[in-house]
Amino acid sequence: MIINPRKIPLSIRKLEAMIRRLPPYHPKIPLISEELNKKMAGFKGESSLDFYLGFLDPKAYFIFHDLRLKDDSRYFQIDTLIVTKSYLLIIEVKNIAGTIHFDPLFNQLIRIKDGKETAFPDPLMQVKRQKLQLKKWHTNNGLREIPIYSLVVISNPQTVIRTTPENSLLSQKVIRCEALPSKIIQIENSVHTCIHSEKELKKAIRMIKKQHTELDSSILDKYNISKDELIKGVFCKSCLQFPLARQHGTWFCSVCLKKCNHAHKAALNDYRLLISKTITNSQLRDFLTIESAATATRLLHSMKIPGSGVNKGRVYQLSLFEE
Repeated sequence: MIINPRKIPLSIRKLEAMIRRLPPYHPKIPLISEELNKKMAGFKGESSLDFYLGFLDPKAYFIFHDLRLKDDSRYFQIDTLIVTKSYLLIIEVKNIAGTIHFDPLFNQLIRIKDGKETAFPDPLMQVKRQKLQLKKWHTNNGLREIPIYSLVVISNPQTVIRTTPENSLLSQKVIRCEALPSKIIQIENSVHTCIHSEKELKKAIRMIKKQHTELDSSILDKYNISKDELIKGVFCKSCLQFPLARQHGTWFCSVCLKKCNHAHKAALNDYRLLISKTITNSQLRDFLTIESAATATRLLHSMKIPGSGVNKGRVYQLSLFEE
């Protein structure tokens, strides 16, 4: 059963919003686009697991995607965590094209592509660290000690995997996507004891779900970009023209002549992703490029956005709208 479904990460949505809202000639667009391409490749690689995980019994395997927990003062992130009564399984997914060489001497992953060598952190060291952090989290939350296994899954079917002759046990830790179901069955057959009762299993699942916290840091700070550099206004979904005009209770595009009643929701998503989780009437008018405070109030009320405070001091709490 999938407890924490896979969804497009906030980091990707923020990068996409940044590209939408920066002028096309902005000097940091190439850097942001490169980061977005890397994130999208990673997300695509992680998503490729879903087909193979679908072979697992949903009553026995409980799956968390993109999990982020805290083990004292530090957060740690796991691509996929499988929880069972007998063990936990950490899965780290790598979508790296070319030929990859696992170097056990210097604990690095070397990618060779188009004649160029690039070094990456060793994912085996990464999952080793995740195991220690997950074990500490387990102990800190008063849960019974349980075996923790880990796998590195190479999602790109065209990737060539190599290592040194003495690193012969690599195949036990590094596998391809299609080998995942049989590898999980192999782990299952090696564990003969149920550590958690049904009640303890439900408690563990509940605590993991409750303490999961998605990373939500400021992307403007990361790239040292001011909010004043962002393009304001409501975009047309059909032709991407901006800003749309507010006419007779709807948004009107003067280029393709189409109307949209809810185009402001996408704009407020960009505001939430890039600028702030809160907004005032004045800030909404400035970002949507509308003049009327009454119109802004009607929009806020129509979206049922919760707020606190009164008059000009009222602040609204933004959540992301489904698009």
